[in-house]
Amino acid sequence: MYDIKWIRENAEIFDSGRARRGLEPISTQLLAFDDSRRAAIGELQRAQERRNAASKEIGAAMKAGDSAKAEALKAEVARIKENWPALEEAERYAIAELDNALASIPNTPLDEVPDGADENDNIEVARWGEPRTFDFTPKEHFEIGEGLGLMDFETAAKISGARFVVNKGGLARLERALAQFMLDLHTNEHGYMEVSPPLLVRGDAMFGTAQLPKFQEDQFAVYAGPAGSYGFLKQIATAGNVGEDAVIANPFWLIPTAEVPLTNLVRESILDEAQLPMRMTAGTYCFRAEAGAAGKDTRGMIRQHQFYKVELVSITTPEQSLEEHERMTGCAEKVLQLLELPYRKVVLCAGDMGFASQKTYDLEVWLPGQGRYREISSCSVCGDFQARRMNARYRSAESKGPRFVHTLNGSGVAVGRAMVAVLENYQQADGSVDVPRVLRPYMGGLTRIPN
Repeated sequence: MYDIKWIRENAEIFDSGRARRGLEPISTQLLAFDDSRRAAIGELQRAQERRNAASKEIGAAMKAGDSAKAEALKAEVARIKENWPALEEAERYAIAELDNALASIPNTPLDEVPDGADENDNIEVARWGEPRTFDFTPKEHFEIGEGLGLMDFETAAKISGARFVVNKGGLARLERALAQFMLDLHTNEHGYMEVSPPLLVRGDAMFGTAQLPKFQEDQFAVYAGPAGSYGFLKQIATAGNVGEDAVIANPFWLIPTAEVPLTNLVRESILDEAQLPMRMTAGTYCFRAEAGAAGKDTRGMIRQHQFYKVELVSITTPEQSLEEHERMTGCAEKVLQLLELPYRKVVLCAGDMGFASQKTYDLEVWLPGQGRYREISSCSVCGDFQARRMNARYRSAESKGPRFVHTLNGSGVAVGRAMVAVLENYQQADGSVDVPRVLRPYMGGLTRIPN
């Protein structure tokens, strides 16, 4: 989220950043909103000052025996009181108008981010590993899983609908092994602190990391029912069709990523600089409505409403954040290297970056069943964009007052997609799947699925 003072002082830079994202300039409109806000605040302050002054003058007039003047002043105070609600409403409206506009504006790309409109303009910066050569036609992961009888989309659809899966036996264990391996790697070797956060968060937390209000349709909200009854789950995209008496003003939200609770651990706080950088990791289920994914990846586990992911979050000083971004991306890369999965690293162009990001690296793993690279991790530096929304600051010995922290987040990595990659890269001609060497201790020594 932006500081309107910064926009006023850097309007051209602000609009140029929007242009790089393919967006129209809006600094003039925002500054007009700010002028209205200032005017409304000033009008209320002047009315308050005049009311206080007139009240004092009433006492002086009565003391001087000037009843006519006292009555005139009383009438003036009465008019001010009568107009007061309208002045307060004008102030609230002007403040909300600016705040709502600022809340819907994406972050400005760093100068080093390449220009471009979409994923076709992203730039590959590194590649690791050689795709395996098969002496048979490689299958996609859902064909492998269904062939083993351990991946069941049909039953999942009966229970929950489309974009869900039931994994069984060796595949269920493989998913658990992948998550445990990643968490052990990040905590034991990369210095992240493991956290077990809530999966339900309040709207303020979602706003803090910029999932709200811009991306409401991609989220799931949980509305509690009357006391003693079952609550009900409602996709926010259809919340407008729910009766007013059924909608609670402040619902809980199912997290779309552990980035939300982890980053919000520092909300509304002032850290000491010695605490930074702060590095946290969590393995959690994540929930996404995938409202904009109609027709995309309708088969398999690539794009689901519920999935497991190991998340990395860092809180740093402004001076540390770019170096931390490289480090975080390297931690995610290490996961793929130890799993011996070929991948490539790309830097996203300005037009393809996420809403809160200043710069993003994507790691794309090779899927032989699809014959192409697919995203498995996205690592972003957000600057102070999220920190301003959360009011997360730190105190430095050199600075006069608290400064906003910088926040970073990345997948370390998406467990479901990692399982997809393992199934496709380690598949055998007979339909079985070799277990990567690094996962075998987590699989009780199992070397192949099925055994």
